[in-house]
Amino acid sequence: MAAVKAGILGATGAVGQRFIEALANHPWFEITALAASERSAGKTYKNAANWRLDTPMPENVADIEVVPVDPKAVDADVVFSALPADLALTVEPDFAKAGFAVASNASAYRMETDIPLVIPEVNPEHLGLLEVQQDNRGWDGYIITNPNCSTIVMTVSLKPLMQFGLESIQVATMQAISGAGFAGIPAMAIYDNVVPYIGNEENKMETEPLKLLGKFNGAEILPADIKVSASCHRVPVIDGHTEAIWAGMEAKPSPEEVREAFLSFDPKLGDLPSEPAKALIVRDEVDRPQPRLDRNMGDGMSVSVGRIREGIRYIAMGHNTIRGAAGASVLNAELLHSMGKL
Repeated sequence: MAAVKAGILGATGAVGQRFIEALANHPWFEITALAASERSAGKTYKNAANWRLDTPMPENVADIEVVPVDPKAVDADVVFSALPADLALTVEPDFAKAGFAVASNASAYRMETDIPLVIPEVNPEHLGLLEVQQDNRGWDGYIITNPNCSTIVMTVSLKPLMQFGLESIQVATMQAISGAGFAGIPAMAIYDNVVPYIGNEENKMETEPLKLLGKFNGAEILPADIKVSASCHRVPVIDGHTEAIWAGMEAKPSPEEVREAFLSFDPKLGDLPSEPAKALIVRDEVDRPQPRLDRNMGDGMSVSVGRIREGIRYIAMGHNTIRGAAGASVLNAELLHSMGKL
């Protein structure tokens, strides 16, 4: 099988580097284009990017010349977008019109009615929106989005609770500084501190799960009837978002029943390369999950849950720049490829 040609938009940033890490030796995708801002275009990637990951820059991308973020300059079949939302708003449709599949981590189009917002283990049937989108917009390509990083961690844990008649969610997050990007938050603002505000984060957490857990009727998504209330906080952790979740359910399950639902949650996607062996990992230790100990479970693609108590109250934790960003987009693209849509 010939490799799918893959481009990365916003390749020099924090999420762009995670895309490179995920795709550099991917069995299905071959990186053929790295696109970034005008100040980076024309340079080799090793000279354009300030590589910040704790793994070496892959040798097979170091000498690729960075190109402008322009469909005419990008040689690829699928592009992975790590663009900021304001730029994605104008750029991603240009790529879709030009026939590219756009797997986007940006927030610009997540809540558009004809653009699928997908977590493969949660709502793969929502990919039916792609045909609606192409008919509506007259595009040869399409855009598929993944949710906000904190939304992904929470919603993967909510999916197995739907069987109990999920009615309401309250969540308080403790979010890692990497979620703000390389230049996102000054050291003096976060050391010895907790910042009880992250711009627009609470709105995303309160709206995106309703689309993700909604039903696709063949033409549109009917949002889930769940009330979500979120309070989001930045804490001095490098990677890994931790969330304290209170779940109100019609059936009033016991903690043991919730634990069993988590343990039994085993969606089969078809042996996708980035698919973790377990989407949800239950930690029974009284003080787990913890970011430093659990964020790399399933190569960073598993969500860990624990401290399940009467109420129902529990803790969920996941790697925000892998499961919550680049890895989510790559898993979406793998699912599309397995369905013959790339």
